[in-house]
Formats: sequence, structure tokens, C-alpha cells
Amino acid sequence: MNSECRISDDIDGAQPVITATRFTLRPLSASDAGLLERYLSDTRVASMTRVIPHPLPPEYIANMLTRAADPERVEDYWAIDGSANGHAEVMGVIKMARLDRNQSELRYWVAPAFWNTGIATNAVEAILSANPQGACDIYAEVFQDNPSSARILTNAGFAYLGDAETFSVARNMVTPTWTYARKMAQP
Repeated sequence: MNSECRISDDIDGAQPVITATRFTLRPLSASDAGLLERYLSDTRVASMTRVIPHPLPPEYIANMLTRAADPERVEDYWAIDGSANGHAEVMGVIKMARLDRNQSELRYWVAPAFWNTGIATNAVEAILSANPQGACDIYAEVFQDNPSSARILTNAGFAYLGDAETFSVARNMVTPTWTYARKMAQP
């Protein structure tokens, strides 16, 4: 095991707020529920994820917010908050899951109103620069019918590892994916 970087186990309920030029990445809050429900109810968003169902069950957002606030969580969620720059309080969500061996998995989605604006690219760059979990390696996957997300990852320094497949709840089917990894700089 590499002793130069280590996943932080000391989450104590707090996550860092990460400031970027166009937005802030901040922990999810109960006040985000309305926008989260609006965006995640959109089949265009749900169908590009593994776990978001469509149609969205009434309890889904409350359960998501509970998981995000749980001190025992293994995933950290950040709202992409553009309110300081005149945008929505939630433009999307980016999250990192703690894996073993000082690794993390990155996942993100952006509301359709913010597609093709660079928000997802900037959010991925911001989270990688901060590396809030102290990961040595970060993994990500995208559905093969989402080449825009694949470009975001490759432009952020992720290397293509190979093809795989995973079940998409919204699609109710196994879906082909591309898997990526990025080795993080040693401190």
C-alpha cells in the first residue's frame, strides 16, 4: 500500500466546500430537495446513471439526502451551486465513493439546462484539484451512449481502461460502459 496518499476515514460528518470560478461545490442540504427532485425526475438525467430510477419514487430524494448526511457514509455528495454567480443553487451533483486501497470512484450529473456549458468539466476539474478524499487513484465510468461525459474524463486526465457493463435502474437493463482511471499526484 502506498503510504504517500491515504483515503480519509475521518469524515466526522463534515465535507470541504470547494470553490471554483463559476460555482461552489458544497455538501447537499435539505433545501436542495426541490431542485434535486426536478432534475432527477428528468429521464434524460436518470437514464445516464446507474442508480437513479425513472419515474422517481417519492422517497428517493429524502433517502438520498439522508445518505449524504450520514456520518457513516462511504460516498460524499457535493451540490454544484452556482448561486453566487446568478445561477441555480443546484446545477448538478458530483460525488466520490471511498473504495479500498486508497481509491475513490467519481460520479456526476448536470441538469440539462447546463449541458454543453462546461459546468461538468469545471466540476470534475475542481474535485480532482481538491482531491478531498486523498485518493491515489480515482475511477469513473460512463455509458457508451454518452460520449460527452467520456470527453470530460479524458480531458481531465483520465485514461481509458476498457469496456464493461452495468445495470441502469432507469433503463431497466444492462448497459455498456467505458471505464476510466486517473492516478493522482503524490503529495
